[in-house]
Amino acid sequence: MNINDYKGVFVFAQQVDNKVASVSLELLGRGKGIANDMNTTLTAVLLGHNNDEMAKTLIQHGADKVISVDDPMLEVYMTEPYAYALTKVIENYKPSVLLLGATAIGRDLGPRVSARVHTGLTADCTGLAIDEENGNLLMTRPAFGGNIMATIICPAFRPQMATVRPGVMQALAANADAKGEIEKFELEIPASCKNVEILEIVENKPERMNIQDANVLISGGRGMGTAENFGQLEKIADLLGGTISSSRACVDLGWTTPDRQVGQTGSTVRPNLYMACGISGQIQHLAGMEDSDLIVAINKDETAPIFNAADVGIVGDLNAILPLVEKKIAEIQAAK
Repeated sequence: MNINDYKGVFVFAQQVDNKVASVSLELLGRGKGIANDMNTTLTAVLLGHNNDEMAKTLIQHGADKVISVDDPMLEVYMTEPYAYALTKVIENYKPSVLLLGATAIGRDLGPRVSARVHTGLTADCTGLAIDEENGNLLMTRPAFGGNIMATIICPAFRPQMATVRPGVMQALAANADAKGEIEKFELEIPASCKNVEILEIVENKPERMNIQDANVLISGGRGMGTAENFGQLEKIADLLGGTISSSRACVDLGWTTPDRQVGQTGSTVRPNLYMACGISGQIQHLAGMEDSDLIVAINKDETAPIFNAADVGIVGDLNAILPLVEKKIAEIQAAK
């Protein structure tokens, strides 16, 4: 393999129900910066059916070019047709970098494609940068349970592939006047790739709002004391139209479920309001919420690191403060 033959930054544009996934728009935002650092172009790879409107969306969010593979077999995600199509795109266009979202689809597709094109894959990245000395992609991810951050490179093979967690990168604002090239890649997908038949798609609607979609997160840590005390956070979250989240410690203790976890080994969130209740603020947790618009911290330990990241800090007993917060919010809403 001559790595000098490989050029450009490519982003796999995940789509569901003919709508581009938000993580793909986030990757275009970061991919644009990486492409600029490499003095190259940013290309989105779109696999689906009836792709025209989605391709325009990708151009509006930063893609210089969209490679569209339009086939009825790609309308709904299936492993083999998608792996075949993405592999053929890589073999034909030879990208230097290929980024995918660390979603259920990305985690299924990425390893299979990397094996077929004989390159490496760094999974669940939280940071991407370019080494100024040699141009390699620096792919950073949590390791050893989030206790350290590992930066991984792939110097000898191309493309340099990574899956990136949703919510970590920032999407560019849509530009309706953006111009870009949309190229249709003609590809005949063998019938043998269709090794399963989808009879029905049943949406699994979660009981609670996804924490990455919430504008308000009322988050609890070990300082909550018990699982039952999260009921107080639920009340405040309901009043504000948000949902609850937690630190990893609460998941480990069985107080909350893994889908509620914020941090390096959980989800990265950017709500308008993040209220950290009884959370000390270790770096693993801060990495998952420090970009929130407004951070309010409540902790009885005035030296807790969370106060360094907070816009508003309250030192005191949660059991005394939270009922007062709930009461005040209810009064303000009643007055309106």
